[in-house]
Amino acid sequence: MTAGSAAERASSLVDPPPAGSALRGFASDNCSGVHPEVLAAIAAANFGHQYSYGADANSQRLQAIFQRHFGSAAQAFPVFNGTGANVVALQAMTTRWAAVVCSSVAHVNVDEGGAPESVGGLKLLAVPTDSGKLTPGLFDAALPRRDGVHQASPQVLSLTQSTELGTLYSVDELAALCDRAHRAGMTVHMDGARLCNAAATLDRPLRAITTDVGVDVLCFGGTKNGLLLGEVVVVLNPEAAPGLERARKTSMQLASKMRFISAQFDALLGTDLWLRNARHANAMAQRLATAVAELPGVTVQHEVDANAVFAVLPADAEAALRTRVSFSDWNTAGAAVRWMTSFDTTEDDVDHFVATLGEVLAGG
Repeated sequence: MTAGSAAERASSLVDPPPAGSALRGFASDNCSGVHPEVLAAIAAANFGHQYSYGADANSQRLQAIFQRHFGSAAQAFPVFNGTGANVVALQAMTTRWAAVVCSSVAHVNVDEGGAPESVGGLKLLAVPTDSGKLTPGLFDAALPRRDGVHQASPQVLSLTQSTELGTLYSVDELAALCDRAHRAGMTVHMDGARLCNAAATLDRPLRAITTDVGVDVLCFGGTKNGLLLGEVVVVLNPEAAPGLERARKTSMQLASKMRFISAQFDALLGTDLWLRNARHANAMAQRLATAVAELPGVTVQHEVDANAVFAVLPADAEAALRTRVSFSDWNTAGAAVRWMTSFDTTEDDVDHFVATLGEVLAGG
C-alpha cells in the first residue's frame, strides 16, 4: 500500500443517523462509548483545585501504576491522542536527520495525516509486509546500503502491537526484532494503541511484550479500550528518549488539567479493567469471524488475533450491507473491509450483524 491510498481507505460510513439515535456497528473501536468505571473515575477526580500539568495526585499516582505493569524504570507521560503520542515519542528518540523503519501499513505511515513527517520532521522507511508484521530479514533489507550525509540515518524501529491488520507479534518475534534493532545501534518504539488486546490474546503480562523483549519507548493506548480520551507515552529505557518531557510540550500534547486523563488510566490499569475490556472485544471478534467464515462468498483475510476482522465480500453485497450497518473500507489488495469489535460489543450485536450479512448475501 502507498501513503497516497490512505484517504481512500478512510472510514466510509452510510449517512449519519438522526440526532439522538444509537449507532451500533463495527466501524471502529473509536466509535464505542466510555466504560462506566472510567466515567466514575473522571467524576471522582472532579473535586476542588489541584495542581496542573501533571503535579496533581492522580498523575503522581499514575507513575507507580505504570511501574507496576512495565518495570521500575518506566516513566509515564499522558498525552491527548495516539497521533500525538507517536509523534512526541519519535521526536524524543531521534535527531533531526533521522529515519524510522516501520511497516508500510503502520499507523504512523498511512493514518496520521503526515504528522510524523510534517510535525516530527522524520523520514519513514516503510517496508511492505504480508500481514502487517516486520521480520528481522525485512528490517535488514530496509536499512540503506550506504551511510552518509546523503541518506537519512535510521535510528528507530517502530512496531505496532497488535498490528493494523489485527495480527500479533509473538514474544519471540518481538525479542528478535528488538535485538536486531539494538545491534544496529537503533532504539525500538512500539505503537500500542491496542496493546491490551494483544496481551489478552497472548495471555502474557504487559511488560512481557514490551519491557522484557527490549522495547525502549511505548505509546500505550486507552481510547480504543474504554477511555474517553488519552494515551500515555511510556519511556521504558530513559536513555532512549531523554527529551520527551520537552517534546510533549512543544508538540502541544501537555494537558493542563492532566488529572482527568490520568484518572482514566488509574481506572484502567489500577484494576483489571484493561484485561476485561480487551478479552471481551477479542472474544466478540472471534465470534464474528467464526460466524461469517461459514457464509458463502465471504473470505476472512488475516488471522483474527485481536479485535479486528478483515474480510472480502462480493461488491454488490458490500454496497447493500453498507446501507444497514456501519463499517470501514480497507483498500489493501483484495478490496477488504474491516470490522472492529469493542469492549461494549454484545453477542446480540454480532449475531444481528451476521444475520444481516446472511440476508444480504442471499439477496434479501
